[in-house]
Amino acid sequence: MSDDKDPADYLTRHVQTSSSGLQQKIDELIAACAGNSSNAGLYREMVLNIVRMAQADRDRWDAKIMLQTIGELEQSFARLEMFKRRRKVTVFGSARTHVDHKLYALARDMGRTLARHDYMTITGAGHGIMGAAHEGAGLDNSLGFNITLPFEQRSNEVVFNTDHDLRFRFFFLRKLFFVKEADALILCPGGFGTLDETLEVLTLIQTGKSPVVPVILLDVPGGGFWDGLLAFFKSQLCEEGYILEADFNLMTLARSPDQAMGEILNFYSNYHSSRWMDGRYVLRLHQPLAAPALETINRHFSDICTEGRFEQISPTVRASDDEPELEGMHRLQFSFNGRHQGRLRALIDFVNQAENLQTPDNA
Repeated sequence: MSDDKDPADYLTRHVQTSSSGLQQKIDELIAACAGNSSNAGLYREMVLNIVRMAQADRDRWDAKIMLQTIGELEQSFARLEMFKRRRKVTVFGSARTHVDHKLYALARDMGRTLARHDYMTITGAGHGIMGAAHEGAGLDNSLGFNITLPFEQRSNEVVFNTDHDLRFRFFFLRKLFFVKEADALILCPGGFGTLDETLEVLTLIQTGKSPVVPVILLDVPGGGFWDGLLAFFKSQLCEEGYILEADFNLMTLARSPDQAMGEILNFYSNYHSSRWMDGRYVLRLHQPLAAPALETINRHFSDICTEGRFEQISPTVRASDDEPELEGMHRLQFSFNGRHQGRLRALIDFVNQAENLQTPDNA
């Protein structure tokens, strides 16, 4: 006899949840916990999913996965609240890089450079490149996302056993936070793990599952690690039509910490952040664009719009459902097709060019 459940079971459980009075009890619970929070509806759906799992009385391993995932997420959110307003950069690279290697010195200088510009350095909390970046950044400017393994996996000496040391059971959650918390991603040479992370972050950005941020391939002067990979991307992926030429906009090769830092600072020189809002894509800007620049955008970037034109919105027009501290931002909004992230990065580069901004005299 098959162990497969009837597909109608899911719908049945919805009826059970409604008819048993559970929904009313859940509503009362959420009201008591969250009050008038705008997130109350989201919390309600979370609880309902747990109730449905309990009604189905699923396999114990399934239940433990859900328990550990929810618990790990909540604990990580709570810890990271301490650092919420800080800009952060995730640095990837080999844990096997020796302290005498020139790449170790490069990563240490990168951490020091990020700290000097008030950016926190996130790593996997290990040694090698990760330890070097934290060594340069110092504890106050470091975050370590360690992974719990069957054998001892201790964080590096900079973050070990501090509030800056987060431990994860699941790789997928750890990877989520590597990207979620990052305002930029710096990738140093490494092994399979580093290459996995490189391709994953590029895929997430290329497919729109993660916002466009600087992805910097960092190597020492004369180093050929990333040159070989970029050549492979060009000859085997781009020329065969597996990726677009514009996808190369999503990554930048850098040969020094100063060059990498300059890439990050330039990216955020006028551009602040982005989000979907009421079906439109919104770029938040520090300064408004001059009228000729807006016209240039409408001519040269219309291919990434599904309809209509690019519109510049004044800070005096309040954005619905936006955070209070962002209400003073200028906004460029449009109907983004969601596909051409490389072209979106080119648009961000354009709005960062100083000559395209309004001056105080004509603002």
